Amino acid sequence: MKRIYTIIGARPQFIKASAFSMAVNNSNQLQEVIINTDQHYDANMAKVFFDELKINEPKYNLHVGSGSHGQQTAKMLVSIEEILVSDKPDFVLVYGDTNSTLAGALASAKLKIPVIHIEAGLRSFNRNMPEELNRIMTDHVSTILFAPTETAVHHLEREGISGDAVHNVGDVMYDVSKIARKNISLHKSSLLNDIGVTEGNYILATIHRAENTDSQERLSNIFSAFAEISKKISVVLPIHPRTLHKIENSGLLSNIPSNCKIIDPLGFFDMARLMESSAVIATDSGGLQKEAFFFRRPCVTLREETEWVELVELGWNKLASTSSKDEIVSSILSALGSVGHESAPYGDGTAAEKIVKVIENYS
Repeated sequence: MKRIYTIIGARPQFIKASAFSMAVNNSNQLQEVIINTDQHYDANMAKVFFDELKINEPKYNLHVGSGSHGQQTAKMLVSIEEILVSDKPDFVLVYGDTNSTLAGALASAKLKIPVIHIEAGLRSFNRNMPEELNRIMTDHVSTILFAPTETAVHHLEREGISGDAVHNVGDVMYDVSKIARKNISLHKSSLLNDIGVTEGNYILATIHRAENTDSQERLSNIFSAFAEISKKISVVLPIHPRTLHKIENSGLLSNIPSNCKIIDPLGFFDMARLMESSAVIATDSGGLQKEAFFFRRPCVTLREETEWVELVELGWNKLASTSSKDEIVSSILSALGSVGHESAPYGDGTAAEKIVKVIENYS
């Protein structure tokens, strides 16, 4: 039995892990142990996903919590290394591009434990983003790299990573979105009424990236834009705890109109319900850009660039610089009613099963 130690710590990773955990549980050759770094430790950002998505309970919870990038990564490195030295797993598996990803990959590589990277090969080509540095370094110490798209495979090839190490399996988020569609009817009863919006008549927004939340100018532009947009159509913002802290401290919270509805973070199925019924999704999240596409909702990415270039090329996504309030407003309002081209850039929804097969056959 091959033992895989999966390291997760943030909302997108909890969601992706559900598909892989389900596939592993159906394998008689693999066993998964989960290490939760608690990078996202708020109950609405963590525990609810384990409960709803039936993710295997973590064997280890590191309780790292908040802090600077260096503090977070260092604490994780120390704790993860201790666990790996003690337990000696056959593989360590990491997702995406967070500090948890980098810490898990570095600790494992230094101990010569094979690293599996799911969502390998993504590039925004903006090294000012900590996520870009995390994903590049993780790819270059990984043993098995699972790319979600052909574009990601080409990025890896250009950096000298190719051959049997790289596998284009599609996107595990697509696997999870198929599960969401089967369960979303359970969440149709009162959510929209509770928030005070109607079907297809609101913008769903999320903001959490440091490039936006750590800049007073950009944060002010974003919330001023939401306030202006809310005069024409409601804006619903499930708010990240760090973002809430920033707008409280900056005084922006007191200027938000009633039609811009700030709510607590939501569980996976409630969030899926809001995406399904929204008019437009506006976000700086990498994961929500794809989730918007899976629900065929137009998306405006509040960043200068995106790693999911396929969605821009297909017309489902457009970029809006947060250095300009007017650009945010015009981009979101012009996205109302828009549709992109049909395509299937992220596979067929069986990525987790393909990943399990590759690991089972690895020697």
